[in-house]
Amino acid sequence: MLIDPSDVAICVAGDEEIEAQGAAPTSTPIVQTSLFTFPNFQALVDGLGAEHRSHVYTRGRNPTVEAVERKLAALERGEACKCFGSGMAAISAVMLGLLRSGDHILFVNHTYGPTLQLAEHLSRFGIEHDLLLDLDVHAFEQALRPNTQLVWLESPGTMLFRVLDIPALTSVARERGIPTCVDNSWATPLCQKPLSLGADIVVHSCTKYLAGHSDLVAGAVISTSERIEEIFFRAFLLNGGILAPFDAWLLLRGLRTLPIRLRQHEADALRVARFLQGHPAVRRVFHPALTEDSQLVERQFSGYSGLLSFELVRGDFESVARFIDGLRRFRIGVSWGGVESLVISPNRGTNRLELEARGIPPGMVRLSIGLEGSDVLIDDLAGALDLLG
Repeated sequence: MLIDPSDVAICVAGDEEIEAQGAAPTSTPIVQTSLFTFPNFQALVDGLGAEHRSHVYTRGRNPTVEAVERKLAALERGEACKCFGSGMAAISAVMLGLLRSGDHILFVNHTYGPTLQLAEHLSRFGIEHDLLLDLDVHAFEQALRPNTQLVWLESPGTMLFRVLDIPALTSVARERGIPTCVDNSWATPLCQKPLSLGADIVVHSCTKYLAGHSDLVAGAVISTSERIEEIFFRAFLLNGGILAPFDAWLLLRGLRTLPIRLRQHEADALRVARFLQGHPAVRRVFHPALTEDSQLVERQFSGYSGLLSFELVRGDFESVARFIDGLRRFRIGVSWGGVESLVISPNRGTNRLELEARGIPPGMVRLSIGLEGSDVLIDDLAGALDLLG
C-alpha cells in the first residue's frame, strides 16, 4: 500500500481553524448545541440568508461537523464536503438534490442494494434508472439516454468487486454533459481518488473504514463548492439527515488511525484471499488484487481495503449457512470496515433467481477482515470449510 504522506498528515492533524485561535486542544471540541445566538437581529437575518456559510442551527452547519468536512474534502482533493447522518442520507441527497422528474440515472457495476431500492422509489416521482453490468465502454455509451442526468459508479462493485475504468467512463459522460458520482466507500480516499480520475462527485459511507470502530453511522458527499451548495439547499437542509456533533467527533477520531488500520486490513485480507484461492471447497475468490486486468487496478488504486468475497463449490443455502454458522472468530452481521471481522451472504434461501439475474453465484460469502490477525482468521475459515466435507 502506497499512502500519500500528505493524506496521513490530513488524517492525523488537528483542526487548523481552531488551532489558529491560540492554544489548541489535541482533540477537536464537540460543539454540542442545537442553535447559535447572535449579537443583534440583523446578524441573525444575515445568517439566515446564507445558512450554507453561517452557524444558525445545527441542522445546517456545526463547527465539529465542519472539521470532518474539511478533512474529507482535502483527502478526496475536492473543493467542499457535506456530511450526513448515514451513507444512505448522503446518497439520497445527491439524487434528490440534482435530479428532476423525467431524468434518468445509469448505474454501472454491481451496486449497493439500498441505493438501487432508492432508485426504484424515485420512479414514483418520474425519475428512471437502468443497471448496467457490462463494464465495456461501448456498452456504457449505448446505455446512456438523452435524458440521462447522472451516472452512478461503484468501483470495486458490490459483492463481486469488479473494477471499472473510471477515467474512460467519466470522459464519455463529461463529453455529454452528464455528471458522474462514485461510491468510494470500499477504497477510501487513501487507496483511490475518483475526482482525480475524472469523476464529479464522491460519496462515502463513513460508517465503514473512515470511522472504523462500528460505533457510528455517517455519510459524506464531496464535490465542487457550487455543487455542494446546491445539494445543501435542495436536499440537506430540508431533509434533516444531519451528522450529530458527537458522531462527527467520533469520525474525526477514526480518521486519525485510518492509515495504520487500512494497512493491516489490506495485508490480512490478501493473506486470507490467497488461502481461500487454494482451498478445494472454494470455487473462486473476488478481490481486486486477483483480477486479470492488473494494469487497470494498478492505475487506479494505491492499495486495497479488507473487504472480499468468495464462492463456495457447494452453493446451496444449507451449505452456505453451515459454513457461516461454523465460524467462531467471524461475527455474523451486516456492514463492514470495523476492527472486528464479519461474514454475510447474499443467499437468503429464497432469492436464487434474483441472484442469477444479477450475476451473483448462490454460494457467495462476503468477508470483512478485521484486526484480529490473519493466522487466527485463516484457522477459523479452515475449520468452517472442513464442515462442508
